[in-house]
Amino acid sequence: MFALPSSIRISVISLIFVVIGVTASRGAAQASDWAFPRGDAAGSGATTAQLPDELQVAWEFKADEAIESTPIVIGDQVFVADVMGKIYCLARRDGQERWRKDYQTGFLASPVIAGDRLVIGDYDGNVYALSVKDGSELWTQTTDGEISGSAAIYEDKVLVACQDGKLYCFELATGEPVWTYAAEDQIQCSPTIAGDRTFLGGCDAKLHVVDLKTGKADGEGMPLEGPTGSTPAVRGELAILPTHDGSVFAFDWKNKKQLWRYEDPLQAQEYRNSAAISGEIAVVSSQRKQVDAIDLKTGKRIWRHTLRRFADASPVIAGNDVWIPATDGRLLRLSLADGTLKWSYEIRGSFVAGVAVTDTELFVADDDGVVRCFRGK
Repeated sequence: MFALPSSIRISVISLIFVVIGVTASRGAAQASDWAFPRGDAAGSGATTAQLPDELQVAWEFKADEAIESTPIVIGDQVFVADVMGKIYCLARRDGQERWRKDYQTGFLASPVIAGDRLVIGDYDGNVYALSVKDGSELWTQTTDGEISGSAAIYEDKVLVACQDGKLYCFELATGEPVWTYAAEDQIQCSPTIAGDRTFLGGCDAKLHVVDLKTGKADGEGMPLEGPTGSTPAVRGELAILPTHDGSVFAFDWKNKKQLWRYEDPLQAQEYRNSAAISGEIAVVSSQRKQVDAIDLKTGKRIWRHTLRRFADASPVIAGNDVWIPATDGRLLRLSLADGTLKWSYEIRGSFVAGVAVTDTELFVADDDGVVRCFRGK
């Protein structure tokens, strides 16, 4: 068999990674997959997929420990990671385990997939790249703090935000460091990517915009007047970001201008998760049990749905629905139009992780480590 010279093989591999990265940065994952924790690289938390009216559990898989991150669905595989350091690859059709990798640490972040490799960061600040095929380790890197947000892929680079206050950029192929960006306090979110910029919400009460080519700040961070651990949701020139002190900010990030700020006029809402944006609506869920829909043009509340208990997981908009996995063990399907309850499913445990929605399925994990796949009846 004819063998390509090594220099050409390396170039071909690099080109493959570039194509993968560009696709990811544009948020171009097909509706048949859920390739990012927030649905797309821009962190929208939304998909146009509309699930059937009636759903039932197609399969369940029991991990060894609790799962606090969103399943990732690519092709015929589902990937999840538990809080005690195990990464699982499951068959999408029936939930059968294909492989697992045990690092005896802990994962709060979802894995991300770039071509033939899986990337994830752990409690101890380690970053791992594994083979999607069998879970074998390809490279490892270290940071100086806990990694609680998922990695992001840009072209042939890996981005990892860390609670040491830094954003790290590594080569996807080798794990070699490229550049490091430093904020003034912890970063707990996942990096959001739009074009050649990445966005970070910081505990330093700023929305950071970073040039992905240079690793340098694109202007001054936009003030939030309070810390945040939420992942920014970006569409065009609009960036939406909730904060711990109960504000939801909308920015024109290119012009570094605040467009509006939403706050509950009667009781401060505490936001520990991320917003979902679709059409002209943003949906947020607070630690005070309120799910609010906000007009993206005006910053005014459109509707409110009150939960029995709060939802740690970020909301997801799928077609005409809003999906809320709540800590009372209920998976709720609300109307995007008016917030009314359309469907629910209840377990004995608690939902902490967000949902993954494809064109025909919903995947969600719980604090007992059970991964469920729902399909139409």
